[in-house]
Amino acid sequence: MKRVLTIAGSDSGGGAGIQADLKTITLLGGFGMSVLTALTAQNTVAVEAIHDVPLDFIAAQVDAVFSDIGVDAVKTGMLANGAVVELVAKKLAEYGPVIVVVDPVMVAKSGDQLLAADARETLARTLLPLATVVTPNLPEASALVGWEVGNEDEMHRAAEEIHGMGPKHVLVKGGHLRGEALDLLFDGRQFHEFSSPRVETKNVHGTGCTYASAIATYLAQELEVVEAVAAAKRFITKAIRHGLALGQGHGPTNPYAAASQDWKS
Repeated sequence: MKRVLTIAGSDSGGGAGIQADLKTITLLGGFGMSVLTALTAQNTVAVEAIHDVPLDFIAAQVDAVFSDIGVDAVKTGMLANGAVVELVAKKLAEYGPVIVVVDPVMVAKSGDQLLAADARETLARTLLPLATVVTPNLPEASALVGWEVGNEDEMHRAAEEIHGMGPKHVLVKGGHLRGEALDLLFDGRQFHEFSSPRVETKNVHGTGCTYASAIATYLAQELEVVEAVAAAKRFITKAIRHGLALGQGHGPTNPYAAASQDWKS
């Protein structure tokens, strides 16, 4: 069983963050482990409060996992601020995992900020060069390149610019556009397109976390990057199609749908 470590924040509502990551890793047959970077008081409507985990304790969690259990792949999510980004990048460089999937979490579905604005440069400078795959959605891609990414042509241009920051592969997710849900993967030479019919639903909380965790787990299981993204795209599409109408806001995706015979389509 492959060992997949998620380094991210906790979502008390269970729809995103560490909770969504561990559900996904487990459902796909990986052994999930976690390093908590922040605690959030969060539901489907809002992030009510954020409690940052002390840097020395984040480091202690990383050391505890790597020094004993070992890691086949790492997925990063909410890192909260520049100091956490720098620490995580330093630790990953120290231990040198082969597979690192960076989900550059910046804003929750509720609109609440999950990464300090001044930390974005730090993320691009320190963490992206370590990434096997980085998975920005359109607002995150816009923040990384410094201009608005709003159509398919601009997704191509943004992927090229982000690739120049150091990651091996860039997956720009087009879920915010109209029409087909199109994602573009760029490896520095060519683009690969992954498209699925758009699902009209508000229950998309945790989409990015689930997608990135699926990619990391498939990569740990030795799929090539294109195969891993294609499989993860199928997984997240089914999770969105069978999203759960919980709470009063954006309900969570349903990763269990892709692993169960209860949902046939």
